[in-house]
Amino acid sequence: MSIIKGIFTSQNHDEKQGDIGFEALFKEFYDRLVFFSFQFVNDKDQARDVVQDAFVKFWHQQETVLNNKIAIKNYLYSTVRNASLNHIRHTKVVDGYVQLHNTTEPEEAPIIDAIITAEVVAEIHLAIQSLPDSYRLVSELGYLEGKRNQEIADELDMSINTVKKQKQRALQLLRMKLVPELYVLLMALVIKAFA
Repeated sequence: MSIIKGIFTSQNHDEKQGDIGFEALFKEFYDRLVFFSFQFVNDKDQARDVVQDAFVKFWHQQETVLNNKIAIKNYLYSTVRNASLNHIRHTKVVDGYVQLHNTTEPEEAPIIDAIITAEVVAEIHLAIQSLPDSYRLVSELGYLEGKRNQEIADELDMSINTVKKQKQRALQLLRMKLVPELYVLLMALVIKAFA
């Protein structure tokens, strides 16, 4: 799960993008689209490049896309999906795999599942970011980076019982912030991280 933290926190979006509407769209959808693309290309830098290219393409063709947030979102997801799949098709790794194993190209992840996953992870990440600092930090280390309680305690110089209590309190706060379906998915991520 550390890829999630790396995608959602390593980019600084304070750069001016020109048009205020474009900048707002970029800030809102960039992280989600990077995570979406990453599910295909398995390379964070390549996923960022794909998304940036999609925004450039949108910038040049924005007059052809309805001035509607849903239409723009659909356009961006479609563009990122197509570019990600094109990247996969052109990599030598896939060609080498096909020749070595004499099989067909690996199946694509179901597109709708990838979109839903990107949106859900973005919502969970936003909820974690809204926690008070100590709970947020413990949650990021535990749930997004997959660190054990003892590792968190050592890193933050606190007792393991404090870590456990803060994680428990963070989950209570997240339960109030997230709709029940997203909370259940968060719990599934927590369980998967410790399996």
